[in-house]
Amino acid sequence: MNKKDLRIVFMGTPEFAEFTLRRLVEDGYNIIGVVTMPDKPMGRHGSVLQSSPVKKYAVEQGIPVLQPEKLKDPAFIEQLSALKADLQIVVAFRMLPEIVWNMPRLGTFNLHGSLLPQYRGAAPINWAIINGDKETGVTTFFLKHEIDTGDIIYKESIPILPTDNAGTVHDKLMELGADLTVRTLDDIIADRVKPIPQDSIPADELRPAPKIFKETCRIDWNQPTAKVNDFIRGLSPYPAAWTVLRSADGREQDFKIYSATPVSADTLMKPGTIHCDGKRVLEVYTADGAIRLDEVQAAGKKRMPVCSFLCGNDLSDGCFFA
Repeated sequence: MNKKDLRIVFMGTPEFAEFTLRRLVEDGYNIIGVVTMPDKPMGRHGSVLQSSPVKKYAVEQGIPVLQPEKLKDPAFIEQLSALKADLQIVVAFRMLPEIVWNMPRLGTFNLHGSLLPQYRGAAPINWAIINGDKETGVTTFFLKHEIDTGDIIYKESIPILPTDNAGTVHDKLMELGADLTVRTLDDIIADRVKPIPQDSIPADELRPAPKIFKETCRIDWNQPTAKVNDFIRGLSPYPAAWTVLRSADGREQDFKIYSATPVSADTLMKPGTIHCDGKRVLEVYTADGAIRLDEVQAAGKKRMPVCSFLCGNDLSDGCFFA
């Protein structure tokens, strides 16, 4: 069988998935249908519906699109079955029920943004950086019951550089993932894949990658500088690490931090204490030193360099981060 004969259904929603879908279409694979999330209400009154990046591209290419609210909906199952797919590919989508992932004769494989079995879960890129890892990567694997536990097909790794954040790693893995998906697909077509059970891969400690909520993103200034810096990098540019700026009179304001630089400190101060020259320098003390803030966003304001923020804001004595 060649790639034009293999009937493929693609499942995904965000830009990360759209990049791989685009690559498959441009390389001539036979994408017979796309499954993505329902359109999201946008605007002040939710009167405008916004399509996912995957849907927008599929519509441009004339590929049929299914957008089920529930993946076990009998009407959706009937529509999906009618496509008669030989294989399904999942990239950045929801957890599938068995009736869906077990439907094609060649099964369903997933592209995941980590080196499995590490970082199973919804936010693998963020957690790898937050935990200070020096490398990450992408994995393709066949789906089975438990999330992100199926037999591994292939893995590819890249270094996490000190200058990286979640955004730059996302973009690198997006390209690497498209390449790995094509390699996986070609080898499935050629019957060359030999999947490896995840429980056969040695791992001293498995690190999870759970979904990130607002409270997950609050900075703990009692941590060492390196950990605070990794935390900020791992959440930038989205959803962004945040803290509370507390003034001397007790007023509080949420404060997002997008980038920072570890600096040496001659003396140690209480974590969260601010050192500011009023012009260009805004440093915060941590458990073992200090970190200089480079790009920030006060609640209700635009994201900006610290020097621009300090032009219109006086962080006088008594202000600190909590």
